[in-house]
Amino acid sequence: MEPDLPLNPEDPKEPNQGRKTHGFIRRKWMLALQSFRYRDFRWLWLGSFASFTAVSMQQITRGWLVLKLTNDSPFALSLVMMSFAFPLTFASLIGGALADRLSKRWMIILTQSGNTVMTLILATLDITGLIRFWHLIVIGAINGTLAAFNMPSRQSIIADIVPEKDLMNAVSLNSSAMNLTRVIGPALAGLLIIYLDTAGVFYLIATVYFLSIILTALIQEGRDVDHQTNKSVGADIMEGFRYAKGNPIILGLLILSFVPALFGFPYIALLPAWAREALNVQSDGLGLLMMTMGIGSLAGTLMLASLRQLRRRRVFLTVNGLAWGLALILFSRTHSYTTAIPGLFFLGLANAVFMALNMTLMQSYASPEMRGRIISMHMMTFGIMPLSAVPFGAIAERIGTADSLQIGGSMLCLFVIIFFFSFPKFRRMDPSVAIANREMPGSL
Repeated sequence: MEPDLPLNPEDPKEPNQGRKTHGFIRRKWMLALQSFRYRDFRWLWLGSFASFTAVSMQQITRGWLVLKLTNDSPFALSLVMMSFAFPLTFASLIGGALADRLSKRWMIILTQSGNTVMTLILATLDITGLIRFWHLIVIGAINGTLAAFNMPSRQSIIADIVPEKDLMNAVSLNSSAMNLTRVIGPALAGLLIIYLDTAGVFYLIATVYFLSIILTALIQEGRDVDHQTNKSVGADIMEGFRYAKGNPIILGLLILSFVPALFGFPYIALLPAWAREALNVQSDGLGLLMMTMGIGSLAGTLMLASLRQLRRRRVFLTVNGLAWGLALILFSRTHSYTTAIPGLFFLGLANAVFMALNMTLMQSYASPEMRGRIISMHMMTFGIMPLSAVPFGAIAERIGTADSLQIGGSMLCLFVIIFFFSFPKFRRMDPSVAIANREMPGSL
């Protein structure tokens, strides 16, 4: 897997301090973007960028449509998110098993085609005035099922097209595609809703989904897949669970991914309701708030991508989870744009670094033939995120969204601390031991 674009290293002997600073910045940018040397990764990144743009635009457009249909109900927002989450939580295991036995590229293309069709149906129902709340529930469930088959392939294909030495950089850059769209997508959607209404924005989103299909089709997958197997999909799934249970690092990473899914992410689903309660925002103001969160996430993933070495990465991961919880507590007490914007920036940064580093470690320690299944277990947390928003949405209905967010941040801090002291093997194990285990899955 040789890169098709060479690096141009800086001459270490700079004639003056100004040029030294310029050279240092340039080297950092080169490190941050080094995976773009690989042709297939460039197409993957562009396809991910288009896909995530559509998702981020759809999130705010659908949320605004829900508020319009349900008289600003935060609980209704949670129910729509749950309809997406429920199939994602369970179907992702099947998606992971298929990612390990079928072409990942074609899995991505087919599921994105389904998303295109469902968005066109939603747009048509909206523009004709036939849209009802239950339509959003049904379409959300279908979108969740498609995502469950899409994401294990989209994530695990990264390790097939870049070498392991660049894996943290590639995973971080792929996450940066998502986080960049969280800057662009919400602000664009919030503005376009004013001029095109939600139906027009949904048609635009369908077009962006179609563009992502074209870009993904240009990838030449790096690893051959063995299509011949006598095992059932169910047997493959159980084999993945046994593998994860026998590897202390992978088991710890999976547990750590579930904790913020339960307590750290509900703030995203409840942000529209919080913004209306605390700041009385309109669609453009909500777009600005979500854009700020996206800027923080983008900064976090680019920072992680520029790091060539990160010592004690698993300890850093747990500390980052604690910082995430503290940031959520502080954000819940804000009452103005002046304090909300920096709060959302840091929240975005903390959760982006956590998720990108967690995914990097999973792909690093999982054997190639197990990668799709291990990632699918992690993807279950993407389903739990909206599901966990339901009880927090119900709490918000009774005591207010701000207090509900504060409870979530406090629970996140508590469980991260409990994990840190309950899993000493996770923070103490030598990396070489984990890598040896990864290479001998049968011994786990």
